[in-house]
Amino acid sequence: MTDADYPVEGLPTPDPSYGPERVIGIQLDALASNDDPVPNAGIGTAYNFASPANRRHTGPFDRFVRMVEGPRYAPMIDHVEAVRGPLERDGSQAKQRVTLTGAGGRTATYEFGVSKQSGGRFDGCWLTDRVRVV
Repeated sequence: MTDADYPVEGLPTPDPSYGPERVIGIQLDALASNDDPVPNAGIGTAYNFASPANRRHTGPFDRFVRMVEGPRYAPMIDHVEAVRGPLERDGSQAKQRVTLTGAGGRTATYEFGVSKQSGGRFDGCWLTDRVRVV
């Protein structure tokens, strides 16, 4: 990976022992307290779990932060509740719907799409390919 800003230091990173539900949960937990322990730590954690293809499309990190802070994904930041639907898994692909409630009561539903990487630096790691509003 040629991304000089990857991974964001001091934040959780992918591990082959993490299943798809845990990978999504790590990101949701981090985004719920985005500025803990440092500003944009939650967004940085999400960036660390983005697949290489995802990061090529959404990175570098500064651009990723702007995207998450934008209107489509801002409800993820500092949400107060996350209601997760069942994980739908098909081999090395999985998806899960999550409805987030912000501090002001606004809700937004997203679908996380993750895949188990094969080969390379992330062999065996589940990483996020996409998060779409549903």
